[in-house]
Amino acid sequence: MTRIRITEYIDLAVEDERWRCRVCDTELGSARESYKHFLRLYERDPRDVHRPVLDGEYTFAPDPAWVRIVEFYCPSCSTQVDTEYLPPGHPITHDIELDLDSLRARLASGELTVRDDRVFAS
Repeated sequence: MTRIRITEYIDLAVEDERWRCRVCDTELGSARESYKHFLRLYERDPRDVHRPVLDGEYTFAPDPAWVRIVEFYCPSCSTQVDTEYLPPGHPITHDIELDLDSLRARLASGELTVRDDRVFAS
């Protein structure tokens, strides 16, 4: 099966168009959707990650009324796959969208090849 590394922890299985965890090889879901939909989420209080530097009103610690930290984990091996800093209420970002039809056509025609989980022009 042809696999392409998309991020440090996410691979694309080209033939079946599925996201896969690079660490444990768990199939996460359709690559036609955001891989984040298939991960476990943990919302962190930013003050737990960035402790106050000073005492008083201005501490240099993020204000949870202005920012939230969302961590994404593989549902099988619990590898942390991604982290986002978002305003409260902001939806999870859809940061990777691939043209799978074009990718598959270009691989089939030989215009592109995959070596060591990376795509190269032929």
